[in-house]
Amino acid sequence: MPTEVYFSVDIETNGPVSGINSMLSMGCAAFNRLGSRLGTFSANLLPLPDGQTDPKTMAWWATQPQAWQACQQNPQCPGRVMPEFAQWVLTTAGSCAKPVFAAWPVGFDFSFVYWYLMRFHGESPFSHHALDIRSYAMAYLQLDYRQAHKSTLYKHLKARLTHTRTNSHIALEDAIEQGELLVALLAANRERSVP
Repeated sequence: MPTEVYFSVDIETNGPVSGINSMLSMGCAAFNRLGSRLGTFSANLLPLPDGQTDPKTMAWWATQPQAWQACQQNPQCPGRVMPEFAQWVLTTAGSCAKPVFAAWPVGFDFSFVYWYLMRFHGESPFSHHALDIRSYAMAYLQLDYRQAHKSTLYKHLKARLTHTRTNSHIALEDAIEQGELLVALLAANRERSVP
């Protein structure tokens, strides 16, 4: 059976809707199921030429000057970034592993990344395989979805974590942080599972 590699992805955008609004920054950290980080990928992207900005999102960005500055550095054409990202995913996963997209919340991040991959690369290395870390946390913690906060999960996994929670809104930093949270959650769940 092929193993899986988890690609923890975080993005920053200028609005809530893929294809209408633009993805400004993407960070990804790859982890194997045992928790080893296999590599990272990050890029800032030029806005879509036919895209729109969302006033509420831009008002929020005005309260995040450091994160805004970070996602404006060296933006590249999506037509260059997305094929490079797809190739990096496949190379990192290797021939014996299947890539799985992971995010918190996956519904937002995956919708943008998938749309960008299809428009600018023509295919997705993830197919439709996307793991919502919050849903996994909900099941592990035996809580309702909206009760399964990162802060609650951090308390339960504290002994397994070596990093501190930042939620910086800098895509790569947040991707690494949530990826480490995911692999700690995977390990904790394996240990309590019935063989």
